[in-house]
Amino acid sequence: MRKGRDFEMADVDVYYCEPRADTGDGGARKTRREGWIPGVLYGGGEDPVAIRLKANEINNAYKRGRLRPQLAKIDVPGEDGQQPVIPRDVQLHPVKGMPVHVDFMRVDEKTRINVEVPVRFLNEEVSPGLKRGGVLNVVRHAVEIYAPATAIPNHFDVDVGALDIGDAAHASVIDLPDGVALVTTDRDFTIATIAAPSAVRSADDGEEEEAAGEAAEGEGEEEAKADAENGDGGDKE
Repeated sequence: MRKGRDFEMADVDVYYCEPRADTGDGGARKTRREGWIPGVLYGGGEDPVAIRLKANEINNAYKRGRLRPQLAKIDVPGEDGQQPVIPRDVQLHPVKGMPVHVDFMRVDEKTRINVEVPVRFLNEEVSPGLKRGGVLNVVRHAVEIYAPATAIPNHFDVDVGALDIGDAAHASVIDLPDGVALVTTDRDFTIATIAAPSAVRSADDGEEEEAAGEAAEGEGEEEAKADAENGDGGDKE
């Protein structure tokens, strides 16, 4: 796997939180009515702590796609500094689709986790396959890696500028930072392909079907001719 030198790491969001005394379903509902989002802070060799977070901060982060597993910090009143954390479980309202509960895991420079990193495709405008009407068929929108929690890349770039119709970009084109490894290592899996335009595929399929039909028709004529020569072409009494 190729190793790159410069990688854009995720920006670090900071979430204000407070310890939460009201737990259970009733406590969670009360927390939400008061304009907070209930959650749990765990890991790091410490006991889990029930917390509440500002609803506007959590909702804004979710809308911006910032509550995926990436480095963040928790600002806890009365404690020195900010604790590095990773969002690990975001529960959504079944109708409104907004967060109703968020778990955060404490991390440090020694913490390593499995996490999916989004893939960004570059140079689509110069790809010969796309310029000829091909379609970018994305097989994986994200790639799972095993990485230090404090050094998760913001995204991976995949250059499709040289791909023609029928070509594919595989995992081996991804540059990995030091200390980061792909979870899937037994094969060079496909990230995306340049597929033929649907009109071309339909025409090709039609030609194949027509050729198959002509072949079947020819075989039928030969069988009928053979039956006639053998005296099997008419009804027998």
